[in-house]
Amino acid sequence: MEKKSQDLYAAAHLFVSAIRVYEHQMNTPPTIDDISQILVMSIERSSYICRKLKELGVVDSVEGSYDNRLFVRDHLKIEEIPREADGTELEAELQKFKESQKALTEKIETIQAKQAQKKKDLFAEMEKKLKQELDKKS
Repeated sequence: MEKKSQDLYAAAHLFVSAIRVYEHQMNTPPTIDDISQILVMSIERSSYICRKLKELGVVDSVEGSYDNRLFVRDHLKIEEIPREADGTELEAELQKFKESQKALTEKIETIQAKQAQKKKDLFAEMEKKLKQELDKKS
């Protein structure tokens, strides 16, 4: 089965649902690992979604003796999440990074060209002085 790219809105609904299902089945709050296993999602992706949902006030975590346990704080705040794909935001950031790298590369090339010109001018100046000294001695 092919996985399609999910936006944060859809992932948030799945994440909150997974917390509720786990609490119902196990009578204990889940850890991030439990959610990752339920959703068949990488721990990194689950952590990213959890961090975003904590920032928005959708979920909360409590540090236990062994691990952090997750709770649903306010599921209605999920509706405040824009329904656009994470990929578009990621692509925009990637494009911005590429443009900054391109600008940096151009700046480096400009500096290198200036340094090469200075070096060339310096050698020309030294050669001119050397010829003047040789002409004086002759």
